[in-house]
Amino acid sequence: MTYLAGLGLGLSLIVAIGAQNVFVLRQGLRREHVGLVVLICAASDAVLIAAGVAGLGAAIVAVPWLLTAARWAGAAFLAVYAVLAARRALRPAGERLETDDAPRAGGPSASSARAVAATCLALTWLNPHVYLDTVVLLGTVAATHEARWLFAAGAVTGSILWFAGLGYGARLLSGVLARPGAWRVLDGAIALVMAAIAVSLIVAG
Repeated sequence: MTYLAGLGLGLSLIVAIGAQNVFVLRQGLRREHVGLVVLICAASDAVLIAAGVAGLGAAIVAVPWLLTAARWAGAAFLAVYAVLAARRALRPAGERLETDDAPRAGGPSASSARAVAATCLALTWLNPHVYLDTVVLLGTVAATHEARWLFAAGAVTGSILWFAGLGYGARLLSGVLARPGAWRVLDGAIALVMAAIAVSLIVAG
């Protein structure tokens, strides 16, 4: 039961429309470095969950300026990402993004593994909500269970299942997004989500 409780809470916290999930979805649709993105997201969650269960959550609450710094850095990064997504949405329709196959290396729509990894890490670690949800909240709930590391294992499993499903399951939508117009709508939606989250982080302060 402890393991299932961790699995349930982990999924409930992570299954939401956020910057990280939107990025994983987009990479999954492009079939571009999906394994790398899933690995980074799941591994980052595992580290944060372990830190929360080990007691880091209490330390973060005691030093509020850490969350403030993360909030402003995250807002700035998301604002830049929103601008880039908006530029992709406004580009000429002739620049088609392929969904049937991964973008060819060196092609106009291909991104290097290093760039994708850097973006994924920034979206994960510059998000103050990840510290409140994964480290503080999940760590606090885990402390109420005698087998807290079993609870943590359940939460980590939930993270792996979610990111793998989102990244690799996104290709099921490739037929819907076969036209460049659909990708422009998607990027427009991504820009709005990123901008909204950036604004919410600033207003929250």
